[in-house]
Amino acid sequence: MFFGTLEELNGAKIDWKSLYEKTINHDFAEVFIGDIKTPVKHASPELKQMLAHVEDKMMEKFIVNEIPEEFQAIFFDRMKEGKDATTEGRLLEFADKLDQFYEAFAELKRGNTDLEFVYMYQTALEKLLRIPLPTSVAYFKDTMLADVISEETQVDVSSLTYEIIDKA
Repeated sequence: MFFGTLEELNGAKIDWKSLYEKTINHDFAEVFIGDIKTPVKHASPELKQMLAHVEDKMMEKFIVNEIPEEFQAIFFDRMKEGKDATTEGRLLEFADKLDQFYEAFAELKRGNTDLEFVYMYQTALEKLLRIPLPTSVAYFKDTMLADVISEETQVDVSSLTYEIIDKA
């Protein structure tokens, strides 16, 4: 992972095995319910909670029915949410929010002016800038955002971006 390498080159200790396990298993539950787009998944807190519950139950059923009993505890541990306070968990969160950010940006670039994508762009950007990975956040802010704001979009992405950066 690019951002793991950036952090490691700047002094962070990265447990690569843990990072790979977290990233590989992160969206595994989508095998059961599919990839539900962010605006739908976040349409209401109740819906988000219900989807998480369904994913958990389907994952539990899968492990109990398909994984030999002597390995089930291991699989339950590996399939839990990987976003946590570890550097690896934060890198997973960063990658997930980056995906959400670019999903929203792609919609805005296509001319989709739906306020849901404007909000999604703003929210993802705010969260990215707050993740405690200083090297990754700096690279994103100094290099990647420069490319984003140079793009022409119907919605003024440059103003939206600077407004959020000024608040951060």
